[in-house]
Amino acid sequence: MNAPLSTVPTAPPGVERAPAPADAANHTSRHTVLDQAPATLKTLLARREALLVLLLVLVFAINGALLPAFLDPYNLMDGTFNFSEKALIALPMALLIICREIDISVSGILALASVAMGLAMNAGWPPESLLPVAIATGAACGFLNGYLVTVHALPSIVVTIGAVSLYRGLASVVLGDKAFTGYPQVMMDWGQGYFLDVIPREFVVLLVMAAVFGFVLHATTWGRRMYAIGNNPEAARFSGIAVDRYRLALFILTGAMAGLAAWLLTGRIGSTRPNIAMGWELEAITMVILGGVGIAGGTGTIAGVMLSVLALGALTYGLSLANVPGIYMTIVVGLLLLATIAIPRLLAVRKVAK
Repeated sequence: MNAPLSTVPTAPPGVERAPAPADAANHTSRHTVLDQAPATLKTLLARREALLVLLLVLVFAINGALLPAFLDPYNLMDGTFNFSEKALIALPMALLIICREIDISVSGILALASVAMGLAMNAGWPPESLLPVAIATGAACGFLNGYLVTVHALPSIVVTIGAVSLYRGLASVVLGDKAFTGYPQVMMDWGQGYFLDVIPREFVVLLVMAAVFGFVLHATTWGRRMYAIGNNPEAARFSGIAVDRYRLALFILTGAMAGLAAWLLTGRIGSTRPNIAMGWELEAITMVILGGVGIAGGTGTIAGVMLSVLALGALTYGLSLANVPGIYMTIVVGLLLLATIAIPRLLAVRKVAK
């Protein structure tokens, strides 16, 4: 009798048979599949946060070598006064730009909020009421901006360019050629004061607000919806996200943060003047764009914005210690902004070309 045929299937010629279940555990693949490509210098430099960390280290190294007073801890802490209020405005501006909107009127809102505090103070309102007055004034201005953008579908850049002239014009009409002075001591304590006689209170407020904004953007459903709105507003709307409600809320938030900045700035300088915070809107937007927030929306991190704030703050502080005129500081910041935008794009283009 012939032996029974084997039931083990044979593979066609040239094709390797897959391992049987019995020896599958002992089978080792000749290839390793990585979840992601290994990090290289080029991939790290393509990340805006890495560029900003490198820039921050370079700024500290160069200024520390050329300016002995630069690395003094007390001088560094005092240097945060120059950017803390601007950075408070940059935080909500980042969220707006992520959602494909922008607010050019923040400096005008700040000026009007400062004037509102001066009027309330002269009317005999208690010192503790001035902060709510500033925030409420800013929120009202932000609501007007957001209402025109979301309800009447007007471009935000057009609305807020007009609004900055409106708000600053109102502040100038009320002030005339005068200035409000004699603000209460509590405002001076927060605008000029320190924690532990070392850390400026303004800087601590900034760090706390940055942590709050970072948590909301990166760890909540609200933040994920903001990214969705920025990537594709129509798709976000069809998925059930109240796009206009989010945009309106962000305009109100930006105005309220400008009011908070007005309270701190007015306390720091001790007066309300017609030219208060002139041009701050461009500086806040520079912080945001330099920090990696895409002007087309949908991308960006609060960590990147804060690194940008610190890098720009350290750079301008070093230039001021070196007695560099302000016009040259503006040129340096502009070149820096162009470089940080261009380098990641050029690296990405070269990678695609290869």
